[in-house]
Amino acid sequence: MDPRTPIIVGVGQVTNRGKAYVEALDLMEQASVLALEDAGTKVAPFIDCVQVVNAISHTYANPPGDLADRLKLPDGIRQYTAIGGNTPQWLIGKAGDAIQSGSIKGVLIAGAEAGDSAKRARKDGVQQAGARSTTASTCEVIGDGRMGAGPAEMAAGLMGPPQLYPLLENAIAHRAGRSPEEQRHFLATFMARATQVAASHPDLAWFPQERSAAEIAEITPQNRMIGEPYPKLMNAIMSVDQGASIILTSVENAEAAGIPRSQWVFPWSSADCNDVFYPAERPDLSRSPGIAAAGKLALTAAGVGVDDIATFDFYSCFPCAVEMGAEALGISVDDPRGMTVTGGLAYFGGPGNNYVAHSIATTVDLCRETPENIGLVTGLGWYVTKHAVGLYSATPPPRGWQRPDPTKAQKEIDDTALEVDLAPSGTVEVEAMTVLHDRVAGPVAAPIIGRLKNGKRVVALTEDPSLPAQLAGTSLTGTRVSVTSAAQGGAPVYRPL
Repeated sequence: MDPRTPIIVGVGQVTNRGKAYVEALDLMEQASVLALEDAGTKVAPFIDCVQVVNAISHTYANPPGDLADRLKLPDGIRQYTAIGGNTPQWLIGKAGDAIQSGSIKGVLIAGAEAGDSAKRARKDGVQQAGARSTTASTCEVIGDGRMGAGPAEMAAGLMGPPQLYPLLENAIAHRAGRSPEEQRHFLATFMARATQVAASHPDLAWFPQERSAAEIAEITPQNRMIGEPYPKLMNAIMSVDQGASIILTSVENAEAAGIPRSQWVFPWSSADCNDVFYPAERPDLSRSPGIAAAGKLALTAAGVGVDDIATFDFYSCFPCAVEMGAEALGISVDDPRGMTVTGGLAYFGGPGNNYVAHSIATTVDLCRETPENIGLVTGLGWYVTKHAVGLYSATPPPRGWQRPDPTKAQKEIDDTALEVDLAPSGTVEVEAMTVLHDRVAGPVAAPIIGRLKNGKRVVALTEDPSLPAQLAGTSLTGTRVSVTSAAQGGAPVYRPL
């Protein structure tokens, strides 16, 4: 075996459910201490790179530097990522390359969110002191920092995931020939299976409770509609206190640190690819060529097929991400191997950009239990936009570590981008829509994405403010509407024909 083959030697996960108020950096430290203990304390001198996944709940000047100081790690590289749920897997890919080349000895990747603590503290009138930086310097920021919504989406106020993801789900439902209600019940079936997985992690899952498909689909005051067809129980839950940490080094360094072979898990391959970056520019709102490309690259590089995979964890911020991911890899959402090893972001918990660190850590534990198995993990950033796919096994990779070049695949995807008309006038065929609900006011908006006769895309809102309530529970997708530019430069408006 190549002595520089990258391996994962330590993982740690923590969940602070309803306990003392904590900050994101506290949870990163707790998870990293567990990862160091998992690997064995002799690994610490080999960790010359600390990378921290972007945190939303708390802001720090130099989180990787602060974390390294708390853990008393050697001086070295300190990096912080841009926003994106793909970043933990993307960081694994970067780490694999750096370890293989010998440019670093080892890396600790950590991330956390303490949104629940922050929410409870505000509710209880408690002023959190705020973490003080122990380092004078700032850290390097890495990753794709572009905003996920383009001018058309932003003009329509579609910047939050609960607003945009239902549009993609509606496009999937239309292609399948299902109404919004039929789609909701279809989704509840495989989401119910995810609750069973979450319940198998009672100490880590935010909601370790099995739920039936009927319970997930039924609209109640506790399970109110958010963006059709998604009620609350189908949405990622970000107000959690969760942290995870992963330690990678090389085979030769693991041997020097005395880490037993039973602790080693090999990243076999990692691949990255984006969809057309802004949703309004994508030719097919119901599919993800980016996941398909990244999955094909990762599997082909490792010399295996999807039938060789024992476990999957598809990024699951919203059901459509799972549907698109499974379809892109050529499997069904009711595949007996399951769609998640944690329970997903709605039930295990969605700690901002760091969820995939938990799915990787859980996959590592499963690989250790069954060394011959291969696990596949997907990460996703923004609105099914940025993708990362990784393969893991406790068995050494037959082809060694692989990180294929996505340049050709990325160009092919980017070349399919559609032009968007920000000031349209004419008839539009609706390709996706949703009705967005307010907690108190009920249906408040019914955005659409559609196409003019000239092929240009349009994002529009209702002309009549009473229309969202009339459209609730229905779908305009596949019909035509009349669209005009807004009088005062806002989003275009539409009316059904």
